[in-house]
Amino acid sequence: MASIFLITHFLFSVFIFLVIVLLASLKIVKEYERGVKFTLGKYSGLMQPGLRIVIPLIQSWERVDIRIKAVDVPSQECISKDNVSIKVNAVLYYKVRNAEKAIIEVEMYNYAVSQLAQTTMRNIVGEFMLDEILQKREQISKKIKEIVDEDTDPWGIAVSKIEIKDIELPSDMKRTISKEAESEREKRAVIIKAEGEVIAAKNMSKAAETLAKSPGALHLRTLQSINDLSSDQSNTIIFAVPLEVLKAIEGFKLKK
Repeated sequence: MASIFLITHFLFSVFIFLVIVLLASLKIVKEYERGVKFTLGKYSGLMQPGLRIVIPLIQSWERVDIRIKAVDVPSQECISKDNVSIKVNAVLYYKVRNAEKAIIEVEMYNYAVSQLAQTTMRNIVGEFMLDEILQKREQISKKIKEIVDEDTDPWGIAVSKIEIKDIELPSDMKRTISKEAESEREKRAVIIKAEGEVIAAKNMSKAAETLAKSPGALHLRTLQSINDLSSDQSNTIIFAVPLEVLKAIEGFKLKK
């Protein structure tokens, strides 16, 4: 009886052990994840979404998220081509294209991508003048994206977009740019005013030619002006007598 009890106890213990091992071996890979499996330290396959088995002590695995990630690229101290010190920050969008390479080829791929984006952004911004940096953000972002995407390709990383968020200028440079913009606005205002005066002068010249060519037109214009003045409540009225009237009066005196 004692031997039967020992055998039963042993078999029960083995069963409990196998159940524990089986439960510990079960792994769930989500739809947006991939699992990189290693057997005795050697890569042995990619785990697709679903319920998977990883044998303890013999096998191990790394979970990789393949969704697009947004990584903030901290502000970097950059020197423009015309030696102006500015701070630039950006946001990087990337995803893991090959989970196997992202684990095997590089350590902490997310940190590596962020560091690469920072150094590349400093180098590319330094190739442009300050005015170009302020006006050609999209072009600079595209150039940074192309370089980072190419350098991270061996890691199984695909960079989809890099956007420059903010460009911080020194306070003295901000004042200089503000004064320059104000001067530019004043220049445009003077040019517009001068162009308006030229157009008005041309129109007045055409009107004078028309009045001179049409007999009696000047007198009609005078009567219209008198009519406009009659509605004015001002006590003082300045009336201009046409030169033709004075000549007519002078001629009348001579006849006498």
